[in-house]
Amino acid sequence: MAMTTASVPAAAGPGDLHGHVAELHVIKARAVAGPNEKATAAQHAKGKLTARERIALLLDEGSFTEVGQLRRHRATGFGLEAKKPYTDGVITGWGTVDGRTVFVYAHDFRIFGGALGEAHAAKIHKIMDMALAAGAPLVSLNDGAGARIQEGVSALAGYGGIFQRNTRASGVIPQISVMLGPCAGGAAYSPALTDFVFMVRETSQMFITGPDVVRAVTGEEITQNGLGGADVHAETSGVAHFAYDDEETCLAEVRYLLAMLPSNNRESPPAVDCDDAVGRRSDRLLDIVPADGNRPYDMRKVIEELVDDGDFLEIHERWATNIICALSRLDGRVVGVVANQPQSLAGVLDIEASEKAARFVQMCDAFSIPIVTLLDVPGFLPGVDQEHGGIIRHGAKLLYAYCNATVPRISVILRKAYGGAYIVMDSQSIGADLTYAWPANEVAVMGAEGAANVIFRKQIAEAEDPEAMRARMVKEYKAELMHPYYAAERGLVDDIIDPAETREVLITSLAMLRTKHAELPSRKHGNPPQ
Repeated sequence: MAMTTASVPAAAGPGDLHGHVAELHVIKARAVAGPNEKATAAQHAKGKLTARERIALLLDEGSFTEVGQLRRHRATGFGLEAKKPYTDGVITGWGTVDGRTVFVYAHDFRIFGGALGEAHAAKIHKIMDMALAAGAPLVSLNDGAGARIQEGVSALAGYGGIFQRNTRASGVIPQISVMLGPCAGGAAYSPALTDFVFMVRETSQMFITGPDVVRAVTGEEITQNGLGGADVHAETSGVAHFAYDDEETCLAEVRYLLAMLPSNNRESPPAVDCDDAVGRRSDRLLDIVPADGNRPYDMRKVIEELVDDGDFLEIHERWATNIICALSRLDGRVVGVVANQPQSLAGVLDIEASEKAARFVQMCDAFSIPIVTLLDVPGFLPGVDQEHGGIIRHGAKLLYAYCNATVPRISVILRKAYGGAYIVMDSQSIGADLTYAWPANEVAVMGAEGAANVIFRKQIAEAEDPEAMRARMVKEYKAELMHPYYAAERGLVDDIIDPAETREVLITSLAMLRTKHAELPSRKHGNPPQ
């Protein structure tokens, strides 16, 4: 049973400190236990852990310090005055992950369905303020039914305070939202304001308007998971960066991500000892990447060959799969990797890929993570849907993000880099510190076939054998403007390198750039494309 005013132990007698301490322990034990065993069993029956069980998995054992455990709401009406449980449905505090301080708040669905009221919101506001002041990451474990209707507009105002703090902390401390239950209406905007969103299949959903409202307004029939489940947001909307089958795996991956991030924007990401040799040759790359620019391959295998022990964490793995964004390490130091994926849509840039990579570049820049860009891009995806969908402004988001980034930036052209997509993908002309290329690279305005059709259109049309003339002109164009050393001869590429030496080149270059200092013009903030 939830604790009510009547269930508080009788006060200890005056002068009896032992009695006061005993009373304190009783109250705190009740607060930790939560409402009752039935509520806990109901939570477990849904395949969900309790808030305290989740915190125990997230943080180092025994490191959690709770704040506001004895907080209770002061609302009246609708029966609330008779139901005043401790914690008010949210557990807040701090602990450590791998010995580093992390702040956390976790909705307790067993109490008011995790719904947010005035006291509940005040606790979250306080822990968010503490995280920002301490310069430590904030993790929210979300499992709540939205605003507490019985408290009216006071609950809605509580969300406003959360949103304001999310925005103020953006780019200052890492913010991670872990969706472990429902998150509907305005509540969904807080995760959207954070750096990373994790979801668990079947048990977590996010949407602005639920299936009942959708059915009433549009007549469409859809389930909660079909509307806003983990797979929908990981594959279709791009709202979720990660989706997992169970809470244990999800929270373990949150810990892994935190190990890649600095505590705040004034620190560097944590470095680790590395046994993977700096000078390790990757001759296997010569077989992974075909010289023929039209043949696909899996860019993930290239990344595995380059990074420490082949280990990397892919962000948005299942959304906008034509581009890869990943966090990894080179010589023990964290790097962000942006790479075209020739295995998906030939690695072209489109609206979703541009948005995905732009947000990732901004995150890396905010938290002092150097960026390595691996290019194999045929251009932007053509089509009416792309143009009408605003590929110009969406593509400009990626361009803006790179141009605005002051962290060390290195790009490597593996095969082709054509047109505007070449410029956008961190070319030297937009500020890459160093640009390398493999010996089969092609850097050009467009592919040779397309270029020949434009430049030599008249000659081809008038030739006795148009196909033979076209083939001849393609060969001539390649020889003049698309040979592998063309860009290097004009200073657009700093060096042509042996692919097998790419790892060593990247590590030594990043070591040199570690002391890079760059400043942007004085301004309140930029106005990025929307």
